[in-house]
Amino acid sequence: MTLTLGFSPCPNDTFIFDALVNKKIDTEGLEFDVRLEDVETLNQCALRGDLDISKISYGVLPLVMDRYQLLDAGGALGKGVGPLLISKQHIPLTDIATATIAVPGERTTAHLLFSLAFPTARHKRFMIFSDIEDAVLSGKADCGVIIHENRFTYQQRGLVKLLDLGEFWEKETGAPIPLGGIVFRRDPLPSPLSPGNPAAIPGLALRINRLIRKSLEYAFANYPDLPEYVISHAQEMDAAVMRKHIDLYVNNYSLSLGVDGEKAIQILLRTFARLNARDKAGSLSIVR
Repeated sequence: MTLTLGFSPCPNDTFIFDALVNKKIDTEGLEFDVRLEDVETLNQCALRGDLDISKISYGVLPLVMDRYQLLDAGGALGKGVGPLLISKQHIPLTDIATATIAVPGERTTAHLLFSLAFPTARHKRFMIFSDIEDAVLSGKADCGVIIHENRFTYQQRGLVKLLDLGEFWEKETGAPIPLGGIVFRRDPLPSPLSPGNPAAIPGLALRINRLIRKSLEYAFANYPDLPEYVISHAQEMDAAVMRKHIDLYVNNYSLSLGVDGEKAIQILLRTFARLNARDKAGSLSIVR
């Protein structure tokens, strides 16, 4: 059986999935048609139900829970891992409501966290995360919300931090930051890219969750060595930055959400419902 699998080319995702997609572990007869995309593109794919298995932002999870179920393994949660609000110069936080903000995608967790901190901000420009710094430096945006490796490099480009949105979330909720998770399609209808119906196969979601965990365990066992798969997709990123990226975003929550991880996602669902004037948060189902 071949399943479509989408994740980003960022080091944390390629580190987690390397052993699975390159058959360094027993894949139990499963093949994977891999789609490497930025997370906002993956979010849009999930909204359409394009892929069987996909990395998504937790910010889009409330909108896809009718079609996908969340897997316990493979996600990105933690403390001190949140997006940063940056600018060319210090700006009073009271001025953010009228500033132009570059945001890495409308359905990203970064946007949700920014909206939690600045609910009255309206002048947002949505773009791919790798274009945020240039938008700020060129004056196309007054501020930007940065994620991924830009957390480690923004100061080298003369940019300054206005607020750590992850720290804001942690102070408000007391929970780790739920950034991204892995979902498995349960829609009984075939998707545009996957004409079969994998959701109809008993135990397949549990099997996939188990394989993702095994893939990560393999990666951890060989760390700090960087697989060629990680290096080849890292866009000429320095090896030290790759390891910082992995160290920050891949942790015990990636092996299993646990009680704290599930609590954080439940809080995010309630936050989404409040910010979007919904009566109630969706019902969370996790494949463990």
